[in-house]
Amino acid sequence: MTVNATPETQTTWTIDPAHTLVEFSTKHMMITTVKGRFADVQGTIVTDERDPAKSSAEVTIAAASLSTGTDGRDEHLRSADFFDVEKFPSLTFRSKRIEGGSLTPGAAFTVVGDLTIRDVTKEVTLSATFEGAGTDPWGNEKASFAASTKVDRREFGLTWNAALETGGVLVSNDIRIAIEAQAVKAAA
Repeated sequence: MTVNATPETQTTWTIDPAHTLVEFSTKHMMITTVKGRFADVQGTIVTDERDPAKSSAEVTIAAASLSTGTDGRDEHLRSADFFDVEKFPSLTFRSKRIEGGSLTPGAAFTVVGDLTIRDVTKEVTLSATFEGAGTDPWGNEKASFAASTKVDRREFGLTWNAALETGGVLVSNDIRIAIEAQAVKAAA
């Protein structure tokens, strides 16, 4: 009896922190957009060429690695008023399902998963795109993905705010998240 092996269609990719950007933005005083980013991003992406729905992603972000370009604001964001990095050092995302898409450059898809901030986990939906793949000058296979979503920070216990004399609040509740991720193919 001959058994035909099914070729492996899943590929594991390791996120390259040097070529990955996780950025957040919010309104300050209801009039100006302020952006920040996290520098320490680790994780894996598993793609399934035959069945993209079997793909997955797991990401861990060091909360203390945030930077907005203003030291005082960064210290405040790291404090117990916001991320409380001493007590909650990591933010995590674990996909639950992938809807649509393919490994064709420009292909759009949706990633539904659990985002955990301050030990509060909420399901979020990311609008994502496969940006393409290639080989770098040193022979490493790379793949690139982009994704975005919007969350209400209060759902994660990030409730600090200050009322303005003119009406409104200092920090908006809606937080936009934008991700540009490059990953390197893991050794087989």
